[in-house]
Amino acid sequence: MADKNFEKSFETLKQTIPLMLKHKVSAVPTNYALWYTYASNEVPELSHAIDHALDNKLPLSKTKSKELYRNFVAEQEETSAWELRQSIEAMLLELSQSLQDTRTETTSFKENMDSCIDDLAKVEKEGLSIEEAMALVRNLVKDTQNIRRSTISFNASLNEAQNEIIALREQLEKSQQDALYDALTGLCNRRYFDEELASQSLNPNLFLLIVDLDYFKKINDTYGHVMGDLVLKATAKKLQSTCRDGAQAFRFGGEEFAVIIPNSNFSKAKSIAESMRKAIEKITVKDKRTGQVVGDISASIGIGELLKGMNPLALIEKADKQLYKAKNLGRNRVMPMS
Repeated sequence: MADKNFEKSFETLKQTIPLMLKHKVSAVPTNYALWYTYASNEVPELSHAIDHALDNKLPLSKTKSKELYRNFVAEQEETSAWELRQSIEAMLLELSQSLQDTRTETTSFKENMDSCIDDLAKVEKEGLSIEEAMALVRNLVKDTQNIRRSTISFNASLNEAQNEIIALREQLEKSQQDALYDALTGLCNRRYFDEELASQSLNPNLFLLIVDLDYFKKINDTYGHVMGDLVLKATAKKLQSTCRDGAQAFRFGGEEFAVIIPNSNFSKAKSIAESMRKAIEKITVKDKRTGQVVGDISASIGIGELLKGMNPLALIEKADKQLYKAKNLGRNRVMPMS
């Protein structure tokens, strides 16, 4: 049995190296593992993904190969690292909001105590004997002053904890810089986007969408950043669910997303963009703690087509110009119209 397994492995390896040479795949360990698994045909989903790319003449870039390796070849411990980072991020967001709420409540409580102290000072003027009134005032003032001091101390502790959380989140974001995925939304990040666009810009019939959430700052200002982050997550899911014909969505930065559409034409790209715009219109986000609901969410989308001689930066600028046209015409629309 061992001999048969060795023979099978050796045959698979003999197929792997020619395949890598044929498709100009760089000789790094993760690529060996990826193409060995493909040649073995033991993971149908991986075979389908690579076959789809090859059949449609899509480049298997360095970042795309890393994504396939992560999704179909990597060990469970490795694939769970991203989920762990997302869990940490969600926990920090929740804790940060809870601390913010508590700090607001304690600040209000301190103000109430200040008012009570002022009111108690008037008791001397309202019919009690001086001895009784003064004794009551002294005791209550002493108690409320103790509570006030405690509240001030608690506020200071909350401020310190809040600063620690901010520092921890910054460290988490910094650790994501070398990763391929955005910790908040789960989409491929800007670094992945830049490499993928550079790789695919060698092929014709490439389209780029820049998607920008309308009035997103108002959402953050009105409902808080926790709700804003939930809106970003919901938007990312909608974009992923409406990607078709080889389209891939990315977190571009802030409230902006990018979608690369290979081997397409304007009609298909416009159809995908409209599907995404309509899907975003249906988003409703609810805060389970407060019951607050955020609706009336919309996005403006600019379409850029890669023309001969155009570099990736010029394509981004072209899509960006169309996005600003959509904004100037009233938002919640796709540009160009035709």
